[in-house]
Amino acid sequence: MTTLAVEKHHWGSRRFLGIPEYRRLLATRLASQWGDGLFQAGLAGAVLFNPERQADPAAIAAGFAVLLLPYSIIGPFTGALLDRWDRKKVIVVANLSRAAFVLLTALAVGAGLSGLPLYVSALVVMGIGRFVGSGLSASLPHVVDSDHLVEANALATTAGAITAVVGAACAIGFRTLLGAGDGGSAWTTSIAVVGMLLSAFIASRFRAGVLGPDEVDEPPNAFKAVARGLLDGAKATWHTPNVTAGLAALLAHRAAFGVSLMVTLLLMRYSLEDVGILKAGIGGLGEVAVAGGAGILLAGVLTDRIVDRFGVRTTICAALLLTASAQVGLGLPMTLPTILAASFVIIFAGQIVKLCVDTAVQHDVGDEVRGRVFALYDTLFNVTQVTAVSITATVVPLDGRSPGLILTAASLYLVGLAAYLLLLARKRQVQHPGLVSENDGSHPIG
Repeated sequence: MTTLAVEKHHWGSRRFLGIPEYRRLLATRLASQWGDGLFQAGLAGAVLFNPERQADPAAIAAGFAVLLLPYSIIGPFTGALLDRWDRKKVIVVANLSRAAFVLLTALAVGAGLSGLPLYVSALVVMGIGRFVGSGLSASLPHVVDSDHLVEANALATTAGAITAVVGAACAIGFRTLLGAGDGGSAWTTSIAVVGMLLSAFIASRFRAGVLGPDEVDEPPNAFKAVARGLLDGAKATWHTPNVTAGLAALLAHRAAFGVSLMVTLLLMRYSLEDVGILKAGIGGLGEVAVAGGAGILLAGVLTDRIVDRFGVRTTICAALLLTASAQVGLGLPMTLPTILAASFVIIFAGQIVKLCVDTAVQHDVGDEVRGRVFALYDTLFNVTQVTAVSITATVVPLDGRSPGLILTAASLYLVGLAAYLLLLARKRQVQHPGLVSENDGSHPIG
């Protein structure tokens, strides 16, 4: 790559923030993810670290299943709406809707409800949040040239993830001020509504149609179009080998992450003790979030440059090998310092894989079906994590100390690496060149 090409490719955050529509899309994402982070941390505190409640592995797994699986069933179908309706309106209405359900969830927490009554409203918040995220990702190519998608996506995704961490930290702070019981947890959870309302307001400032879709490649009948969403998303994904391969790598990461998440939650809740300035309990989860946020930030800064230097294929393979090594080297000791170090490395490498896959979808999948692909992407994400958490819950001890599960998580990364290479090597003729374009993953996107 010539010097001129490198200079053209790397714009830097200041150049992107100079684009009004990109800046507005980024602000929409930041407000939304701040609310997401606060809501999720507030709910986790209410359920897992509430002195008025007790949580075992089965209860944690049930919570994940109830929160994520219902959306995983309907997500691919609602994804068709992102390719049919003005995405600006979808994002605005979705944010307003989940703001209402945030308040309902807070009321359920305050009333001391548990199990299904609590999770019904919470699952709607989480589900619509995924829907908003898909809409924002599908809209990005409308505000940034395709040559700069990697860098633009890295900035948006990284800033959003860090803002979610800030939201989670705010929840911990509010919980300290308002109390750790049902009443304080309810007030903490309800504050997330501010992020949703602000996100809706910012998105409403877009001009109609500016976020797409530019064309509607669907049947006139809305019900038929929605019902066809899963099949369309799957077809578009399958006809793009580098997207299919990248998704396999990402799902392996998500499965391993689900195993590690369950182990970490239980270690923080029942096993670990404070080490100097490092705290266990819900404070420890906050430290894990900060370590992960630092990893996300570093990935956002380095991914575009790593991809330019080594190509997508080498970058993803190296990231998977790094995560497997971190699971073994830093995860097995199961001490508070090594857990924090493992969180940083694993989330850093996992975010690199995610940025590569996000950009592949944005670059190679046609706009008329991109929303359905992102919805399928999110659904597989959810199902994989729920499955991993649920299986882990059946074998993990209450104190979380299970070297076998750490080794299993490391092995999943190696399985993902093998699947990625096998799927990337698949030589398949694209049947619908109007919807997707080929990229073998060995060269930088754009």
